[in-house]
Amino acid sequence: MTSREPFDPLKSLRRVSATHEADISNVNLRALSAFQRALLVTDGTVTKFIEITTMEPMDVVLLEQAQHVLEDDHPWLQAGRQTVVTVRQVIIEGRYSRTLYVHAASCLVPGRLPGEVQTRLELRGEGIGRLLNDLHIETRREILWYGREHLTDLPATIRDRTDGEFVSRTYRIFAGGAPIALIHEKFPILVGLPSMD
Repeated sequence: MTSREPFDPLKSLRRVSATHEADISNVNLRALSAFQRALLVTDGTVTKFIEITTMEPMDVVLLEQAQHVLEDDHPWLQAGRQTVVTVRQVIIEGRYSRTLYVHAASCLVPGRLPGEVQTRLELRGEGIGRLLNDLHIETRREILWYGREHLTDLPATIRDRTDGEFVSRTYRIFAGGAPIALIHEKFPILVGLPSMD
């Protein structure tokens, strides 16, 4: 009888490497709940997935959004230095429970986005995935890596709502054959879900 390698549906994804933030470490998928595992791999909108799973509408709350000019080439966005990018942070929380489900940081290339997307992001602070779907923009997502993080330097709106333990993933959104966004999503270990230890 030959020994079998444990099944790992995310085997093709990168885990810890020099390209990751230093705080990301490996995570045992078998120690996560089904909900947490699904959050790591969903290639649809996270907001819609959480809504259907929890049966609660979600609010996307814009924490910060600003334009910057890249000082160096950005390989994941395939953007050269001097490219103007939009950097934003949002949280996704339950409308009624105020449960914090996601803290997301993203970097977008506005020059690759249709004008209506840029306008709605600037004026309304909407969620990127839902906005792209609402406007019927064909996209694909490429999950780059996932892991576990312990964060201490959190915005005030998050600090008191979590112990700093997250499972996280980073992915790119492509439209028209080019990356339009790099998104890092952090999912707090929620009360009532199995411990990851």
